[in-house]
Amino acid sequence: MDASRSDVVKVSSRGNLRKMLEGRVAGVQHRYSHREQIPPPATPPHTGLMISISGIRGVIGSTLTPDRIARYSAAFGTWANGGTVVVGRDSRVSGDMVKTAVFSGLEATGCRIVDVGIVPTPTVEIAVKNLKAHGGIAITASHNPIEWNALKLIGPKGLFLNQDRLNEVLEIADHDSCSYVSWDRLGRVEFYDYAVQNHIDLVTELEYLNVEELQRRRFRVVVDCVNGTGGTIIPKLLQLLGCEVTVLNEEAHGIFPRNPEPAAENLSLLEEAVAHTGADVGFALDPDADRLAVVSEQGKAIGEELTLALATYFVLSKKRGPVVVNASTTRAMDDLAARYEVPCHRTRIGEIHVSGRMAEVHAVIGGEGNGGVILPDVHLGRDACTGVALLLQLMCSTGKTVTQLVSEIPHYVMRKDKVHVEQGQGGAIIEKIIQKYRSRRLDLTDGVKILMDGSWVHMRTSNTEPVVRIIAEAPDGVTVNRLLKEFTSYFHKG
Repeated sequence: MDASRSDVVKVSSRGNLRKMLEGRVAGVQHRYSHREQIPPPATPPHTGLMISISGIRGVIGSTLTPDRIARYSAAFGTWANGGTVVVGRDSRVSGDMVKTAVFSGLEATGCRIVDVGIVPTPTVEIAVKNLKAHGGIAITASHNPIEWNALKLIGPKGLFLNQDRLNEVLEIADHDSCSYVSWDRLGRVEFYDYAVQNHIDLVTELEYLNVEELQRRRFRVVVDCVNGTGGTIIPKLLQLLGCEVTVLNEEAHGIFPRNPEPAAENLSLLEEAVAHTGADVGFALDPDADRLAVVSEQGKAIGEELTLALATYFVLSKKRGPVVVNASTTRAMDDLAARYEVPCHRTRIGEIHVSGRMAEVHAVIGGEGNGGVILPDVHLGRDACTGVALLLQLMCSTGKTVTQLVSEIPHYVMRKDKVHVEQGQGGAIIEKIIQKYRSRRLDLTDGVKILMDGSWVHMRTSNTEPVVRIIAEAPDGVTVNRLLKEFTSYFHKG
């Protein structure tokens, strides 16, 4: 493939998409750089600092302030014994401010800082491992709205800190036990420009991938990067795989043109683009590019739950072994595992819980139903790049469309809701539900999951927002809507 050729069309708004479609002529590539003016977000009902294995996150100017950022960063630098720490961030407007405070805390504890710039969270994790660093900090609030930001703390193996290790860092911060150094031992910042290419190389070297075959196939792809970090890596990967690419919202300026969560209801622009361009597939990302959603060739979002299901379908056809998912992931994963006669393990919600179990059981694939694909052959972390490559190879190897492939996955209907609650209130209500339904089949892995014949409903407090998440799944829409309405009512009643 001639790398000098331009096979990328860039679009930054719905209006520009329509202009492109109306004005397209053979052989002409249109490039747009207009930045839409997005109205300021509404004030969230609760702005408390959220601390969990999913990060230390809060609202900029309210709970996540420079002094707090520097204190937690210094605590992490102390925990890392003043060693090498990789730092990368997503594209959020607050990113520079947060990074400055992070650098301050790390330098004050004598750390050597490796700055990898604006890159996906999995790219930071991979860099920690490749560079044999003592740890890393990914500055990102992932799918949270624009006013949020967060510190995701990464251990020396390139995995998020588990609860025990996180508690060690928090104890240092809470007890003001940071090991600050003298002026002549302050840390320093170095820049590393190859993290994205290292990540791409890992993906394209997968044994499952036939790059030459993909280049000959020349899939037409539309990708919505939501003006996050995906624009720094996904278009490059797609071009390398021979795709003709239309890019929506590529510039990593952090003004999100839609709800940043890549749920089906937020992907209307991508659906429209796929339908009008006649693309083979559409991909949607969240701001830090660890989650992936898919739009079929018919211009229909298939639901982020099916991203992992399709990737698993492909990997298990090539390599048998255990599968690990979290408690909220579709039961289609259990069905797929049974089809290939391998075990399916379930864990608490949170990437590190899934990654840890995958390492224990030597899983061949795993992840979370929010579009998070984890392939150990690349890295034990959620990664949209890996998901993109696996799904394209699945389409190429089978010669089937996304719609045809989805028809081969066991069908369930899932609905998700969330209810904002005061701190501590959600757990108390969940406990009452446990007591009321104690005679039923309950899974208490994370919150409470009530298991019924062919269906289930799961309620848990979120790691990333001040909400209770309520997810229901059933063979049909009527049943799932009834379940969701019934159990959501408990939280509205209080």
